[in-house]
Amino acid sequence: MKRFVAILMVLVLVVGVFVGCGKEEKDERQGAEVRITAIAGPTGIGLVDLMQKSADKATVNTYTFNVVSDPTQAVAAITNGTADIAAVPTNLASTLHKKTGGKVQVLAVNTLGVLHILEQGDTVKNVQQLRGKTIYTDVKNKGANPEYILRYLLEKNGIDPDKDVTIEFAADLDAAVASGEAKVILAPEPKASTYLMQNKALRRALNVTEEWNKVSTEDCALMMGCVIARTDYINANPDAIALFLEDYMASINVAKTDVEKAATLCETYKIIPKAAVARQAIPNCGLVYVSGNVMKTRLSAYLQVLFDYNPAAIGGALPQDDFYYAG
Repeated sequence: MKRFVAILMVLVLVVGVFVGCGKEEKDERQGAEVRITAIAGPTGIGLVDLMQKSADKATVNTYTFNVVSDPTQAVAAITNGTADIAAVPTNLASTLHKKTGGKVQVLAVNTLGVLHILEQGDTVKNVQQLRGKTIYTDVKNKGANPEYILRYLLEKNGIDPDKDVTIEFAADLDAAVASGEAKVILAPEPKASTYLMQNKALRRALNVTEEWNKVSTEDCALMMGCVIARTDYINANPDAIALFLEDYMASINVAKTDVEKAATLCETYKIIPKAAVARQAIPNCGLVYVSGNVMKTRLSAYLQVLFDYNPAAIGGALPQDDFYYAG
């Protein structure tokens, strides 16, 4: 009898171990309603898989999304409180932080550089070969990030942007490209992919992010896009923010590893109008997820570059530590 009882106790313990191992720990964190504004284009690409999961009701948080075409619309949504989180350019995030007196924080960087040098011809293989060229870009880039990034890249390669090249800010860049007038073009994604698909005489000559990395340290990365949140929302909903960041990291990973799926979702959710364009653009958008101290170090160095060209480009002053969400 004693032997039977001993065997029975062992069996009970073994079964208990297997049952315990089979249990999944329940996530006790509290989800919340999260309103997200995304700007159509590269900064919004990383959200598309999360948009689909939200539509399928497969998230703990309850997400609502608003896709806009103009950064000023994202600014308005954050400042008037109709959005809790927004995907925006990093310099705009810095400007908002300054404008609102610290009521906005950057959660994570989502895109590195999205700029590319296109050429009609085969003469530009490195930055040095831009010397003597006329570089066409959109007039909207004058006095904005793309101009300062181009100037930095040229100067780091020993080229005077005011003497050794001509930067042509075209009022109608599309027309200049279509007519063949623009032989060398600085364009962001997805516009760069659109031009390449429309004009087979063009080729992708230089990836600006790769060229930036050649002349900068690792701690001064070209970080052009990010997600921000209202500071009051972060403080009131720490679990929801943590859940969002996990969801967002996973969504970015899908965009990077399953381009076909992401391209289709980009068209579905109007982040990029056509899946065919998105398919070409996504691998060239520098999608990343960078947060915490690494984000703080690299983003602050990038903002310093912009500040040195024009303080107004980042809101007039470099953001302090409270700009960077620490988790």
